[in-house]
Amino acid sequence: MTQIRREIRFLLNGEEVRLQTVGARDTLLDFLRIEQRLTGTKEGCAEGDCGACTVLVGRLADGRLRYEPVNACIRFLASVDGCHVVTVEHLRGADGGLHPVQRAMVEHHGSQCGFCTPGIVMALYALWMENPRPGEVEVEIALQGNLCRCTGYAPIVKAAMAVAEHGGPEGDLLLREREVVTERLHAIKDGARVEVERDGDCAVLPADVEDFAAVYEAEPEATVVAGATDVGLWVTKFLRDIGPAVFIGHLDGLRQIEPGSEALRIGAGVSYSDAEDVLMQHFPHLQEYWRRIAGWQVRNAGTIGGNIANGSPIGDTPPVLIALDARLILRKGADRREMPLEEFFIDYGKQDRRPGEFVEAVVLPHAAAGTLHSAWKITKRRDEDISALAAGFAVTVRDGRIAGARIAFGGMAAVPKRAGAAEAALSGAPFEKASFEAAAAALPEDFSPLSDWRASAEYRMRAAQNLFARFWAVHGEGKVAELERGMPA
Repeated sequence: MTQIRREIRFLLNGEEVRLQTVGARDTLLDFLRIEQRLTGTKEGCAEGDCGACTVLVGRLADGRLRYEPVNACIRFLASVDGCHVVTVEHLRGADGGLHPVQRAMVEHHGSQCGFCTPGIVMALYALWMENPRPGEVEVEIALQGNLCRCTGYAPIVKAAMAVAEHGGPEGDLLLREREVVTERLHAIKDGARVEVERDGDCAVLPADVEDFAAVYEAEPEATVVAGATDVGLWVTKFLRDIGPAVFIGHLDGLRQIEPGSEALRIGAGVSYSDAEDVLMQHFPHLQEYWRRIAGWQVRNAGTIGGNIANGSPIGDTPPVLIALDARLILRKGADRREMPLEEFFIDYGKQDRRPGEFVEAVVLPHAAAGTLHSAWKITKRRDEDISALAAGFAVTVRDGRIAGARIAFGGMAAVPKRAGAAEAALSGAPFEKASFEAAAAALPEDFSPLSDWRASAEYRMRAAQNLFARFWAVHGEGKVAELERGMPA
């Protein structure tokens, strides 16, 4: 029989917190500011966009303690059970004074109005622990999720690159205490299911994946919450009730990545950040695309399975994964079924997911020899923006002809969808510019996009057609010789 615990337990800075009265809608930010008076963590946008609320959350992964910056405004309090939450108030240098990150920010005038500064400090703190001497590109990636309207970022970037002058991570408080914190978190993780509530608003943290399957089968109307990068906004922006909510971000069984001889299996709970290294090894064309998904804080929280399961027509991962011939493993109780990812999306807001059934994993077959890949994301601003248009291309070339093509778009229809007519125009055609022009001309047979505030229908169609020209410009005639020599695409 599953053991049930009626309180959440976590570490906050240096203290253990135990709470019995916690609702599904309670956010970490409100708890920090209102209950704990830790007001260094700010509320700016309340949607995970500005980074003013950034804190570090330490979690055990494969027995190791790992800290990541996340947005407290859309992180639900119940989900930090078994974690170590670190706020800006906990930072200090080896001498008890300012932390090296804070010293660098002061020296390089990285703070003006100061509202965004604590969140920026926490993001740079996480970067400094991983990479004490970052280059400008690494700093820019770390700051993708932090907005500052005062400084223009130049002094912040200079500060980030100068932190090592004020001290290295070897003397940092979190490093010195890591062994003790790890032991304390292991003691908190007792293997029990957690059930807490506030005024009837119930939150459940299953003990493991088997327990989750049983809980969700019994309560199929419950809201499943992984990274909360979408569900968080349901609460903060739309004031929706989400209870009963089943939180699954802590389930190690959904966070596994299993490379195989024929395919890569990625658990539905794997975050964008956790998936990045292995995906880049197998599909290096995704590197630039992947780093343009939201900001660092959101990539640390958001999950691949959640991005698929919410069924958004502008989700970042479905178009590129469909192009890679991804398959889904769906589970209900002990029963599983597998389907092509493209068949999961039926219509706007409707997916082929039965009551009590959840996405358990995504399976990506290894790329076939002679296949050329591209992935593109079209947005109003380069970083941390929702796609107006997203596309994945996989074109297989043999003996100078196109043996097959998988091309998928997001933002062009009510669901992420393959461009069947464009693919047919390419199939069997010579690998030459004219073939891609013909495929672009066929695209209106596949899509009738809508206009909204992100882009007009005309813009979406023209941009999508132009991506065929871009594909040829990137891969072009020079690639044919490489393919014939058996070089990787």
